Amino acid sequence: MSRFVEDIRRARSQGVLPERFRPADVQKACPGWADATYHVFLPKHRLGNPGRYTSYFRRHDDGRYSLIT
Repeated sequence: MSRFVEDIRRARSQGVLPERFRPADVQKACPGWADATYHVFLPKHRLGNPGRYTSYFRRHDDGRYSLIT
């Protein structure tokens, strides 16, 4: 699993990141990554992504994401 996903999981378990989040929420909760990472990684690793990358997130109709457990 990606270190970035580990950081997101940790932030969720510590209550720093809400259950449903946007890239900006992740950036606040998990600082230190390249700016583009926050906006590219989530859609790239969502359920049903066209590149067939490992899915870690579900994208909801409101544009927010949540972790797949």
